[in-house]
Amino acid sequence: MTNLNGTTRYKNIELVIFDCDGVLIDSEVLSKRVLLKMLGELGADVSGEYFDLHFLGHSFAHVTAKVLADFSVSLPEEFKDDYHQALMETFTAELTTTPELQALLSQLSLPSCVATSSSPERVKHALKVTGLTESFTDCVFTCSEVKRGKPAPDIFLHAAQKMGVKPQHCLVIEDSAAGIKAAQAAQMQVIKYLGGSHFNNQETVNSNITDDVVTIQQWKQLYKLAPSLTLGK
Repeated sequence: MTNLNGTTRYKNIELVIFDCDGVLIDSEVLSKRVLLKMLGELGADVSGEYFDLHFLGHSFAHVTAKVLADFSVSLPEEFKDDYHQALMETFTAELTTTPELQALLSQLSLPSCVATSSSPERVKHALKVTGLTESFTDCVFTCSEVKRGKPAPDIFLHAAQKMGVKPQHCLVIEDSAAGIKAAQAAQMQVIKYLGGSHFNNQETVNSNITDDVVTIQQWKQLYKLAPSLTLGK
């Protein structure tokens, strides 16, 4: 890991690509709580540490495959829909943005978009309940639009192509190891955001660190790394 040190600078940025869960919205602790409860009811004793290492940033198809491979539990056909419904209800009641996100978005001087492993329905609901829909009108891209999910670069390359920006001029903000790898594979600039509440546990922080990636814990630190992003530059 490379910490914010005031000397690293990101240049020639034309587009900021945000991951959604754990970056724009403080959702990972909610997702973990709902999913682990439901998996436990099926006999899959999945720990929080396992969730952090193997589920963060991945698609539901990946999660299903890992549960079968590592816990010998085959998720029933209705599990995905039941989980989706339970999570949407939890989002409606409890979901918030990450701290100070709205202040960041109000100061951005460059175009931005969302590229996420979440389903279209889930991200649409999440943006609505957190008041972010208008900030990302017609610029939300999900892994349902590409062949391979993260850590493959497909979703980020797809987002860049749709936004009309070359990969080397994109800055990706991610929180998961899978997302970091995807951004690097896309040959994009990348920063790891550790401000979500799922990183309050130091063990979670350590288990998700990716070497040689600059990290921030507060959105205001982004301006030190990339001064061109702010209207006040």
